[in-house]
Amino acid sequence: MSVKVYERILQLFEAEGINTLFGIPDPNFVHMFHLAEERGWQVVAPHHEESAGFMAEAVSRMTGRAAVCIGTLGPGVANLAGAMMCAKVENSPVIFLGGQRARITEQRVRRGRIQFVKQAALFEPSVKYCASIEYADQTDEVIREGLRKALSGTPGPVYIEYPSHVIQEDLDVAPALAPSAYRLVGQTAGPDRIAEAVEYIRAATQPVLLVGHGVHTARAGASVRALAEAMACPVIQTSGGTSFLAGLEDRTFPYGFSAAAIDAVVKSDLCLAIGTELGEPVHYGRGRHWVANEAQRKWILVEQDPEAIGVNRSVDVPLVGDLRAIVPQLVEALRDTPRTPTPELAGWIEQDAAQLAELAETAPSGMSPVHPARLIVEATKSFPADGIMVRDGGATTIFGWTYSQAKPHDVMWNQNFGHLGTGLPYAVGAGVADGGKRPLMLITGDSSFQFHIAELETAARLNLPLVCVVAVDYAWGLEVGVYKRTYGQGSLETGVHWSTNTRLDKVAEGFGCYGEYVERDEDIAPAIKRAYASGRPGVIHVAVDPKANSEEMPSYDEFRTWYAEGTQ
Repeated sequence: MSVKVYERILQLFEAEGINTLFGIPDPNFVHMFHLAEERGWQVVAPHHEESAGFMAEAVSRMTGRAAVCIGTLGPGVANLAGAMMCAKVENSPVIFLGGQRARITEQRVRRGRIQFVKQAALFEPSVKYCASIEYADQTDEVIREGLRKALSGTPGPVYIEYPSHVIQEDLDVAPALAPSAYRLVGQTAGPDRIAEAVEYIRAATQPVLLVGHGVHTARAGASVRALAEAMACPVIQTSGGTSFLAGLEDRTFPYGFSAAAIDAVVKSDLCLAIGTELGEPVHYGRGRHWVANEAQRKWILVEQDPEAIGVNRSVDVPLVGDLRAIVPQLVEALRDTPRTPTPELAGWIEQDAAQLAELAETAPSGMSPVHPARLIVEATKSFPADGIMVRDGGATTIFGWTYSQAKPHDVMWNQNFGHLGTGLPYAVGAGVADGGKRPLMLITGDSSFQFHIAELETAARLNLPLVCVVAVDYAWGLEVGVYKRTYGQGSLETGVHWSTNTRLDKVAEGFGCYGEYVERDEDIAPAIKRAYASGRPGVIHVAVDPKANSEEMPSYDEFRTWYAEGTQ
């Protein structure tokens, strides 16, 4: 069949189950955008290309597949850079497509060329694969190599561009291949390794299942739940993997921020780690809470990238492959001989529930402006049971780790890169991936929220059921705290405060959203309810106490231990 290059690119993505496209079209992309919509794709034009990248990343996390965004040549592609770097550090398989001027323009000996820079060389260090479709008949091989690289080993972003003279050339091609015809999919572990892992599991008396962000992005919750039930043990969340497995909410404890989690880790004689890099936030699986019983503890690691095995700590049984294939192997091997429950599991469940209840009871109340701990308690109590939670901000997120009363099954946050401003684009992308069916809640700080506040219009245009609860202290709260700890109370706090005249609820109304101003804790839940009932995206501007926000962050000492090996 004869097709244009831009149509073939869409066909190749469709073969991978991709049907969303984010970006701001220009002459290089208008044909692709027009045809994508004709073919039934969801095509979303945000107000900034960096937002497009974050939205695509959210779609990838919600679907377990690669996602696509585009940037026009020059400034549009430059605007993708932040999202590209974030996707690299967050291990997100996002395909970044860039336009470029015709090669004759690039090769001329000229100065003063319009909207031109050699893009690929700038982005090559930030992606797993960087290429250009120089000739029309390279389209299949380049796009497939990009998908192969993005989804193999440790997932990550790729950058592919094409010069403008290529995009409308004709191709005579066969139907697009299925993914299994050109890349490895569903890689299982060898039966000998599975048998070895099962032997360790059966012999353990105090095993734990350490669940990371990869379980969520692989959409593997159901099979990991079956494994946890067969192991009859607690589930320990990494701070990046805070999506709860449906049905296991009561026995899931956050590493480092739950007394039950710490006790379970200290006493564990086996750790089965899935979907985690075993990075700094879990002390590489060998520091801090892991030290006490290190000599007796066995480690099983499910990991897709063979080069990651043994890097951060030694592993007794590496299970190399796709966790979506390996976890069912383990479940099947344990089916006839499940473990009896860990003796202390019931006590840990009771202890963790009591800790959460105590936090809700003791979070300071009756203050105006609101104490940030109380904001988190009230907002998360109002979180819809089937909702998607999005987090953003520094101090606000730290308060959220400790005080959250919700146990959402889908959480969006970027732990590894710590990129602020992702919250609103993530929420839009998650809503697009879900088809706008499930309610979304973004809990964010005010400074972070303003990075991409224009995407409120995108949320309104898409009519997403999104409520943004914004903790407003008119400052970079985390950085205010750093100044105070570094220089003491009353010192200069240069560059971390901004206008107290800003009203984010009024800004929201200007974008066609629902807005409400709150300065008492008892008004937070009713405001959230009214926002959802409005039928529009909503912004709840919650005035929070700036002193508490900068000085009383809970578990801050635990958070600081993430950096213990380095120099900050």
